[in-house]
Amino acid sequence: MATKPQAKLTYSDLLELYPEVDNVRRELIDGELIVSPSPVKRHQAVVLEIGSAFLAYAKTSGGEAFAFPMDVYFSEDNVVEPDVIYVGPDRADSLEPRFLRTVTLVVEVSSPSTRRLELLRKRRLYERNAVPEYWYVDLEIDRIEIYRLEADAYAAPVMMSRGHRITSPELPGFGIQVDDVLGPEPVN
Repeated sequence: MATKPQAKLTYSDLLELYPEVDNVRRELIDGELIVSPSPVKRHQAVVLEIGSAFLAYAKTSGGEAFAFPMDVYFSEDNVVEPDVIYVGPDRADSLEPRFLRTVTLVVEVSSPSTRRLELLRKRRLYERNAVPEYWYVDLEIDRIEIYRLEADAYAAPVMMSRGHRITSPELPGFGIQVDDVLGPEPVN
């Protein structure tokens, strides 16, 4: 038996179906609705650590920092909610009351249920939409992968592990220790 292709959704459909903020992550990638469960405690601690560092930096740089939930609207059928977002002062025109149109740097923190989504589909979406820098915090491996746009594609990731300090050409003067981001080493 043939299956009926699922209709593609748009951002307008999403707003109509879910008009109230309910803290459930609903994203659209190429019109496909992706719903993610609530993250675990360590995930949230990492988001808070990075978000706090970006917020402190934004206060001195003139940029803006956001943490989930905040929509990044690339097109009517591509809307995602990264864990942490930094928007540089040169992109202030992307700030809308309900969403952002362009971003400077996005961070995704791994969860077992979203690993493939973030490393493949969302990374490709960020690359396709010229997001200058994408960080993937891999809690399973205890490292951070940094993807930087070169021409029209992300270069091979820079792998940052404990003992390293992350800086970014997108955030002049910013730095954060990987150990601070990852928190105490997990006990097996």
